[in-house]
Amino acid sequence: MELFNYFRSSASYRVRIALALKGLDYDYKSVHLARNEHLGESYSAVASSRLVPLLRDGDAVVTQSMAIIEYLDETHPEPPLLPSDALGRARVRALAQDIACEIHPLNNLRVLRYLVKDMGLSEDQKTRWYKHWVETGLEAVEQRLLREGASGRFCHGDTPGLADCVLVPQIFNAQRFECRLDHVPAVMKVFETCMALDAFSKTQPSACPDAE
Repeated sequence: MELFNYFRSSASYRVRIALALKGLDYDYKSVHLARNEHLGESYSAVASSRLVPLLRDGDAVVTQSMAIIEYLDETHPEPPLLPSDALGRARVRALAQDIACEIHPLNNLRVLRYLVKDMGLSEDQKTRWYKHWVETGLEAVEQRLLREGASGRFCHGDTPGLADCVLVPQIFNAQRFECRLDHVPAVMKVFETCMALDAFSKTQPSACPDAE
C-alpha cells in the first residue's frame, strides 16, 4: 500500500492512525500542500480532487479519509474501528462527522488561504475565524461524550476507533492555533488516552518523514 499524504494534514493523520491501529505497513508518499505539490500534474493525474490523503492498494485507489478508513476496516477487519451493533456504528460515524464535516472543512488550508488572499482578511481575522469554528465545534463533541453514556476511555467504549482517529488530529490543529480547550475536558481526556498509544503518538505530524 501507498499513502499519499502531508504531515500537517489532519485528514492524512486520521488515516495514518488507522493504518497503525491495524498494524498495516505502507509506503509514505509526501505531497507537500504548502508548496502546492498537490496541484502539480503528476499528482493531479492520480487524484482528480487534488486533495490528500489518497491510498493506493494494488490497483485500487481510494480517496477521502473517512472512506479510506472504512475501506481499511472492511478489507482488514481486525481490530475493528467500528462497533458491531448498528446503533454503535451510527454513533461513532456521527461523532467522526461532527469533526470531519462540521469543523475541519471550514478550517483547512485552502479555505484559510481563500479568506486571506481572496476575501482580504487579516491574519488576526483568519485566526479568529479558525478559533471560533474549532472551539464551538469541539464543544458540541464534548456534550455528546458527556450525555450519551456510550463513551469510555475512548470516544466509544474502551477501545480506539474511527471517532478517535478523527478527534486526535483536530486537537493537534487546535493546539497549533492556540485554541481554547479548557472548556472540553472530556474531549481532552480522550485525547490524552489516545496519545499514550503508539498508533497515535508515532504517527503524529512531528514524527513524519516530511515534517519541518
